[in-house]
Amino acid sequence: MAKKTIARALGLALLLNAGLAAAQENITRIVVAFPPGGPQDFVARVISEQLGKELHEKVIVDNRPGANGAIAASAVARAEPDGRTLWLISVGAVSINPFLYDNLAYDMARDFAPVSLVTNNAELLVVPPDDPARNAAEFVANAKKAGGTVPMASTGIGSVPHLALEQLRVTTGMNILHVPYKGAAPAITDLLGRQVRAMFADTAGLINYVKSGRLKAIGIAAPRRTDALPDVPTLTEQGLPSVDSNNWFGLFVAAKTPPATIARINAAVRRTLQTPEISEKLSAAGSEPAPSTPEELAAIVRNDTAKWGKLIHDAKIKVD
Repeated sequence: MAKKTIARALGLALLLNAGLAAAQENITRIVVAFPPGGPQDFVARVISEQLGKELHEKVIVDNRPGANGAIAASAVARAEPDGRTLWLISVGAVSINPFLYDNLAYDMARDFAPVSLVTNNAELLVVPPDDPARNAAEFVANAKKAGGTVPMASTGIGSVPHLALEQLRVTTGMNILHVPYKGAAPAITDLLGRQVRAMFADTAGLINYVKSGRLKAIGIAAPRRTDALPDVPTLTEQGLPSVDSNNWFGLFVAAKTPPATIARINAAVRRTLQTPEISEKLSAAGSEPAPSTPEELAAIVRNDTAKWGKLIHDAKIKVD
């Protein structure tokens, strides 16, 4: 009798282990190169549940911060090329970092394959609410009239906000003093304290400050206005057409992932982003859904790599 009980227990354990292994096989991870709470983490968590429904498996968010994205990149590049490890990353890691770091631990062309663009995140130009400028054109005109340098914050050397600032410098001839910070939070704090005059940052990270009146949006560096702040004109509308900075987020997988697998994930991403609840939640936060084909994302990567590479070279931007 005891032997039968033991045998049944062993059999049950084997069945449970088999079930656990099967369950683990049906988990897809979205790897994010930043800690929880940031813009990329927000987007990943907004789409994860619905993407899981579309893929018919559980999707979890796996935060792998550190080493300028290299830890996350390594986790994805070395994963089985079965489409169950996705990398949600921004233009910075894809098209900017190769020009800033001499010994980057990953190579986008060698190690990864594009799946889909996920969101567009236009850079918003903001000033304190008591700044006399009503828009970016007036801000530039006032700065030139006053003379001297204009201290402007960024979220770090080589960040998309920094490059938007450099585009503004080139386009307008303004004498800008770049003040880099370690992230958006300290930069916003000093802008609120009038330690700096203005800053670019992702719309998603600034929208609450603008809607509450703590900061004033005077222009958006995008081809068209954002639905989240429809009254804020683009810089192109204001005669500054060369200031166009999109800190997009996209999904990539390991390079050897089969095209059929990529196509299946791409279709699921498209359906996810077209779900009204998901689309509305992202748009309200200032991160606009923008699904694409893998080929379209590859073209965006090529174009942005050329654009940002030239600007970094011409402006002699270096990371210490």
